Amino acid sequence: MSLRLLQHRAPDGTRSVVLADAGVAYVLLGVVQTTDLAHRAIAAGTSMVHEALACEKGAEIDLEHAFAADHFIAPIDHADPAHLQLTGTGLTHLGSTEGRDKMHREAAAAAHQTDSMRMFLEGLEGGKPAGGGIGQQPEWFYKGDGTQLVGPGQPLEMPCFAQDGGEEPELAGVYMIGPDGTPFRLGFALANEFSDHVTERHNYLWLAHSKLRCAAIGPELLIGETPADIRGTSRIVRDGKVLWEKPFLTGEDNMSHSIANLEHHHFKYDLFRRPGDVHVHFFGTATLSFSDGLRTQEGDVFEIAAAPFTLPCRNPLSRAPGDAAVPIKVRVL
Repeated sequence: MSLRLLQHRAPDGTRSVVLADAGVAYVLLGVVQTTDLAHRAIAAGTSMVHEALACEKGAEIDLEHAFAADHFIAPIDHADPAHLQLTGTGLTHLGSTEGRDKMHREAAAAAHQTDSMRMFLEGLEGGKPAGGGIGQQPEWFYKGDGTQLVGPGQPLEMPCFAQDGGEEPELAGVYMIGPDGTPFRLGFALANEFSDHVTERHNYLWLAHSKLRCAAIGPELLIGETPADIRGTSRIVRDGKVLWEKPFLTGEDNMSHSIANLEHHHFKYDLFRRPGDVHVHFFGTATLSFSDGLRTQEGDVFEIAAAPFTLPCRNPLSRAPGDAAVPIKVRVL
């Protein structure tokens, strides 16, 4: 059973939540957004699966048709975008580590072990502690708040000053903080974490700059148990033709850290345990077109697909208007 929740918005703006499983999808009556189910589950001490299955069934939805008609929005949001946080961890998959290490070696022209490889190896050694204890902390970064969350079909927009807009196919965990500060995992979504790899390559200390970008998640929130081995495909389409395509692996079996360890090192900070807040946390990638020498351009379409998700995370690339050479003026009061 691969239960997925989707947030549907009709042409007149009416919102609803859709439950999908085994080729059947229907509206959940009495629920307007995913967080409604989360609040119910937290209050009742149950689960997202239990609350979703307890809802009365409404009209059936053709997922492919609704997706093509742009009727789905991101499967999680918050009424106040400032209370939705986008964050992530890197160097959790071997593929991304090799690409990052290559960039840093070329930049440093040094034979010694780079900080990126050292961090990955430390995670490989201590990222999956036996018995559920606390393991090695990962690389961590901040992306923005809910204003930077991009839904299905919406453009991934580079800032006017960006040097690159590159895909990062991965899995994202979606969380809500309970009234007593307890983090609750609602489920997982396919994601495109989206970064500026040219900026990062210039100097790894610019990683924070390269990550302050929007990010996309696919239309489906997978609830309940998640497979430990997820295999998918990342592709870039230009002018209607596949320009680049590569398989990617994710899920805990393909990571150097356990999901629980990554969650601990994010939520150990009390500012990330504010009651009512929503978090979308990206777990890292294994495949980058940038590592294969590809440079994206405006109009390219990123498409990330993987079972048990049935719909892709698909978004076009755009650039924000503006002049990067014009300085931001700060007024003195």
